[in-house]
Amino acid sequence: MFKIQTLNTISANGLNLFPQDTYTITTDSVDPDAIIVRSQNMHEMKVPSSVKVIGRAGAGVNNIPVADYTKIGVPVLNTPGANANAVRELVIAGMFLASRNICQAWHYVSQLKTAGAELDKQIEQDKKQFVGFELYGKKLGVIGLGSIGVKVANTAINLGMEVIGFDPTITVNRAWELSANVKQALSIDDLLKEADFITFHVPLNDETKNLIDARRFGIMKKDAVLLNFARDGIIDNKALLEALNEKKILAYVSDFPSVPLKDHPRVISLPHLGASTKEAEENCAVMIVKQVRDFLENGTIVNSVNFPTLEMPNNGNFRLSVVNANIPNMVAQISSTLASAKLNILSLLNKSRDDIAYTLIDVNNEINNDILKNISNIQGVVQVRRIK
Repeated sequence: MFKIQTLNTISANGLNLFPQDTYTITTDSVDPDAIIVRSQNMHEMKVPSSVKVIGRAGAGVNNIPVADYTKIGVPVLNTPGANANAVRELVIAGMFLASRNICQAWHYVSQLKTAGAELDKQIEQDKKQFVGFELYGKKLGVIGLGSIGVKVANTAINLGMEVIGFDPTITVNRAWELSANVKQALSIDDLLKEADFITFHVPLNDETKNLIDARRFGIMKKDAVLLNFARDGIIDNKALLEALNEKKILAYVSDFPSVPLKDHPRVISLPHLGASTKEAEENCAVMIVKQVRDFLENGTIVNSVNFPTLEMPNNGNFRLSVVNANIPNMVAQISSTLASAKLNILSLLNKSRDDIAYTLIDVNNEINNDILKNISNIQGVVQVRRIK
């Protein structure tokens, strides 16, 4: 039996994909084989040595100490694209909210105390302060053309906007999905100079932290609107506040409230609603359960943020998975150990990513505990597992 620990509420549509005769789902932290998490902070959490894989039902992994799990040979899987439509729709909604002053207008109406003819008169007198502008013909800059960024760009094209995108690492698959009408920016600065709206769809890392700083606020259009539904920290909040106060930009729409930005009259802050739809939560749950099952049952790794992608057909043979340091002669030593045990290798696939390597091996006979011990004793081996 495999034991799956859940740290957050996970959609039943996903959890029901775990067969009841071979899996137990629990919130208990005693010896789980896998952990599935959404947003809970795992940085201070002591993970049992029994854990073989971490599954994040979502894309971002800032709540997970990925480097620590890499060192102990535990892959961290996520679900890129599963919530892309939910985020795409909220980004488009954010542009409408900002361009038509909808939040400010709603707040104004909710505070009115008059009624009847006086109410109508006051509204007609005051509504000019909420005059906005149309999206049609405006230019949207999209920084990051992954699953979400591509969807946002294509939708904006369909709304009659001009779109320019920047992503030096765009994948072939995403490039195929992207509308031919999206123009390529040569640099982030070039995009910022042209765009009326700027939306970010990049992870938070050393390269993207404070990506938009005081200097870059200085080269934007004064009526530009920034939308951040990616990660807090991509924009320097201190520089952003100064830019808003000095009217260097028009507005900021964010899914990450912060003090004192949340109370600024030209800031729209939402309580991290990007993936908060029933459909997105179900999509993420279904996707991560399938990936966790495939890893536990077959050793397959897909959508890992710290391990290489590796898939090898399982023909019902005796299978071994090995995680080791990415150093020379490891596969040879593992193969030699199997040969000494009179095991013939039927299939072998090895891939590496940065400092870690992962190997799946199918052999012709049962892999006993002595063989596992001998392989684990090879210097550089981090994890070894017999897959039944």
